[in-house]
Amino acid sequence: MKQILIVLVAALFFVSCGNQKGKQAETESKVITVSILPQRTFVEKIVGDDFAVNVLIPPGSSPAAYTLLPSQLKDISKSAVWFRIGYIGFEHSWKDKVSEANPKMKVINISEGLDLIADKMEQHGDHMHIDGVDPHVWLAPLMVKKMSKTILDEVVALNPEKKEEYTANYKKFAEECDQLDAELRAKLEPYKGRKFIVFHPSLSYYAREFGLDQYSLETGGKEPTPQHMKSVVDMANKENIRVIYIQSEFDREHARVFADEIKGKIVQVWPLNPEWEKNLRDMTDTLIANF
Repeated sequence: MKQILIVLVAALFFVSCGNQKGKQAETESKVITVSILPQRTFVEKIVGDDFAVNVLIPPGSSPAAYTLLPSQLKDISKSAVWFRIGYIGFEHSWKDKVSEANPKMKVINISEGLDLIADKMEQHGDHMHIDGVDPHVWLAPLMVKKMSKTILDEVVALNPEKKEEYTANYKKFAEECDQLDAELRAKLEPYKGRKFIVFHPSLSYYAREFGLDQYSLETGGKEPTPQHMKSVVDMANKENIRVIYIQSEFDREHARVFADEIKGKIVQVWPLNPEWEKNLRDMTDTLIANF
């Protein structure tokens, strides 16, 4: 009798362990990691709440210099995939640590194949070598449409039984991107060629898409030199520009000095806002109001 009980207990133990491992594997496969808040919006547009989305850079932090917390490395260890923007400074400096936290996690650069803005692009044999890439691709709706197709392909691979649902969601979101692009293009058509000034060059793709001309105080990720500051001040006075736009996570001191020089004002923008569509509409209205 004792032998039978021992066998039964052992069998229950192994079944329990198997279930726990199965649940753990299922939980890990249901987590997706992204670098910035807008990406969470893009993923959720396609998968709904089928996956938990882990965002590495929290609100108010700079993607260029963020340092991961130990608790975040734990969250990464549960992820099936990491969708990188591809060229954010943080992503490069932390990629080895992230990979160590979860060697099995797939890493996808969702900027792959996009028409990137870069300081230098050279063909090296069968590949292109790119330096100084502007990472702010999510601020152009048609770029987001392309990135979302990459997201779709990966989430379908993770959860193939939902392929039809995810594909339908993607198509709906792609239409929203097209509609947003057309709406912003129509609004900004009368202002083509207009110049605006930012502290950090975060609106490069937005400006390129809609025919605007962005000038920035910060160059190459460095604080402005006195010579560069003077040249932008001179341009602002010549063009009668009285606004400088700055992201909330940056020090306002240089922007304040600049605003004083042009007898203008500082206007805060938040390119990392998770309310992506509303944010682009609001930023467009703000720019138009200050032209």
